[in-house]
Amino acid sequence: MHVEFLGVSRERAGVAELHVEADTLGRLVAALAAQTPGLAELIVVDRLHPSLAANLNGDRFISDPATPLGDDDRVLILSADVGG
Repeated sequence: MHVEFLGVSRERAGVAELHVEADTLGRLVAALAAQTPGLAELIVVDRLHPSLAANLNGDRFISDPATPLGDDDRVLILSADVGG
């Protein structure tokens, strides 16, 4: 799946986007921790730190590690306080 980073997560990851194979949000987060050491500091076991949020396909925010993901999904990782 395609993962894009914005703001703090982009700074920490050191890249704007990655392609990652994972079938759940928990596995995606674990893969991100392994691939991006700077971002790993903001990952607690299989969850993002509360300062970050994950958006699935631009439709909804997700946080449950058991949330299923597919190859065609797009996940955006951004600061949880973004917006107005």
